[in-house]
Amino acid sequence: MENRLVTGRLVRLACERHLRDLVEGPDRGLRWDRAAAQRALDFFPAVLRHSKGQLAGQPFELLDWEEFVVGSIFGWKIRLDSVGIEIRRFRTAFVSTARKNGKSTIEAGIGLKALIDENEPGAEIYSAATTKEQARIVFSEAERMRAGSPALRRRIYKSTNNLAVLSTASWFRPLSSDSSRMDGLNVFVALVDELHEHPDAGVIEKLDTGMGARLQPLMYETTTAGVNRQSVCYQHWDFSTKVLEGVIPEIVADRWFAYVATIDEKDDWQDELAWRKANPSLGSVLKIEDLRAEVALAQSMPSRQNAIRRLRLNQWTQQLVRWIPMEVWAKGADEIDADSLKGRRCIAALDLARVNDLSSLALLFPPVSDGERWKVLWRHWCPEDDIEERSRRDRAPYTVWRDQGHLIATEGNTTDFKFVEAEILRLAAVYDIQELAFDRTFAGEIVRNLADEGMTLIEFGQGFLSMGPASAEFIRRLLACELQHGGDPVSDWCASNVTVRTDPAGNQKPDKERSIERIDPIVALIMAVGRSMAEAPGIYADGRGLLIVGG
Repeated sequence: MENRLVTGRLVRLACERHLRDLVEGPDRGLRWDRAAAQRALDFFPAVLRHSKGQLAGQPFELLDWEEFVVGSIFGWKIRLDSVGIEIRRFRTAFVSTARKNGKSTIEAGIGLKALIDENEPGAEIYSAATTKEQARIVFSEAERMRAGSPALRRRIYKSTNNLAVLSTASWFRPLSSDSSRMDGLNVFVALVDELHEHPDAGVIEKLDTGMGARLQPLMYETTTAGVNRQSVCYQHWDFSTKVLEGVIPEIVADRWFAYVATIDEKDDWQDELAWRKANPSLGSVLKIEDLRAEVALAQSMPSRQNAIRRLRLNQWTQQLVRWIPMEVWAKGADEIDADSLKGRRCIAALDLARVNDLSSLALLFPPVSDGERWKVLWRHWCPEDDIEERSRRDRAPYTVWRDQGHLIATEGNTTDFKFVEAEILRLAAVYDIQELAFDRTFAGEIVRNLADEGMTLIEFGQGFLSMGPASAEFIRRLLACELQHGGDPVSDWCASNVTVRTDPAGNQKPDKERSIERIDPIVALIMAVGRSMAEAPGIYADGRGLLIVGG
């Protein structure tokens, strides 16, 4: 175990991403600039001094995890072919650890480097938060670092709530949502501390729009886990997780850095070994004795357990556990030759969402030889109008999927069900669709029209009676590697969003209301799996097949 670190799954994925991009990144215009990374790493101990505690006055020597974060942000470059130049790769950095791991100190150091070492004329660096007091936490740390460094005192002029480099007309200031300066910003670097305390996305959106005039701006967000799954913090946490898992297309993910240190879902929060996953500074700035004392108190006082798990182990205490393990889902991503399935029997299932959201069709092909897996072909639709706005709302690259041919955008501001109907009939002429399962909620006229064309339509209830057995069989096939879904990126994203509802008998089914973002393709596939169970020998002893009910 010598020279090995205990890390959580998401930190390992961040490291694997870095190593993978060293090999594959150049094909996407990425370049690892070792000299730029080293310059950033050297800046901290050479220029900055700690200002508090037992390290006060000592050079700011970065810990291993801090070197990974700082080196990644300043070392990775991306080439913009449209203008023929190379800039910093990451526009957004999301960094999450448990409390007391030095996140704010790193922010202050990054802000000072951006102020004096990035050659940006008129640089505007902001420590941003919802309140003046919170915004001043990082800024005050930067003030103390300046006071402790003769080199910084010579270069940086200090006034009330302002650190300025007069020669470049640049400044570093605290900024809160109640400030009149939130409008008309020209942001170079925004340092957002404790994102989980933001009640909405207002501050983030204003900072983001204020970056439009900069060539290589940086939104640096730090946070500890929160409790509100509807918050901007959880949205960015979830997006970061999907970036690390490879769910988000590279064209979008390449500009987003993510480092998430948290205990894993199956970890025992009382296990000292697991603590290190959420506390990468444990043993240096953070003492294990202090953490032991807090955990021991929580063990004897259950009312404190949620606070300990959230703040000191970086775990969302009201997080709904994702149903589909993405590492298991990825095992079914082998490419499928659609031409080889022509004329093959299959079962189709259609999940029509609201008229302005995502709708999906799944075609499920049974195995025809030993060792073959159930194969899935997909179709997804959404309206073309406002697709970019929906991409921002759902934090999903709909426009990328549309351009790549994975998502069909129909004209207008509602999904064109006539187009969907025509596409299903076209597919029925290519594949031997035995039946089409549907949810009656949004089906209506399209079902009647398809039935008139001679298709067999089966209403599939969305309650536990129908979805419970189908969901159980779906997850069984997935875990047994019996499903080959082809790595369709829209379905990948939706699979990562699914959470389930459980009834008193222990039956589970996908829960659209509580799931993160869209799950329509997975619902369609589960319905198809449910109908395929009717053909599986031995499942129904009385031989009646699957009973379709409205529950």
